[in-house]
Amino acid sequence: MTIDEEPLLPADTEGLLRRVIDIIEGTRALPLSSSVKLDNKDEVLDLLEDACRRLPEETRQARWLLREREEFLAKMQREGDDIVQAARLQAERMVQRTEIVREAHATARRLVEEARDEARRLRMEAEDYCDQKLAAFEVVLDRTIKTVAAGREKLSVTPPPIVEGPDSRVAGVDPFDSMGGEEAFFDQDLA
Repeated sequence: MTIDEEPLLPADTEGLLRRVIDIIEGTRALPLSSSVKLDNKDEVLDLLEDACRRLPEETRQARWLLREREEFLAKMQREGDDIVQAARLQAERMVQRTEIVREAHATARRLVEEARDEARRLRMEAEDYCDQKLAAFEVVLDRTIKTVAAGREKLSVTPPPIVEGPDSRVAGVDPFDSMGGEEAFFDQDLA
């Protein structure tokens, strides 16, 4: 029986070699001897030749698979390293952003405090300036009030002289005109 005639022929080299091992293990020992008799020598040789023919192709495929596996693992390792590196960079950026935000908040607090101090200073300067101007205005108003009071006092102490007669006109004013003479003069202190 040859390989071509065998219906259950293994498809790979390992299967062929296992079949040879099974055949050899199934051989009977010669009587009174440790030697064995191989009844199907041709079948074993055909299986071994077929295994030898298949071996280079399967070895090539195995090497190719190993190379593919190694390349795949290397690629996955590179991608994993890239992911880890990207995560580290992102973490560093986040820390930097956090630090930048913290510094920005500190700077903002400092600037707000400086602005408040400057506003306080300007308010005090403005209040001092207004107080000085109001004090100067108060002095001027006080002098003006004293001058007005002195003028009024002068007016109330010495009444204007009244002259009677035809030449009693003063600067073209007739004291006895149509307004009723002396009644035309109004003195607010007498009223």
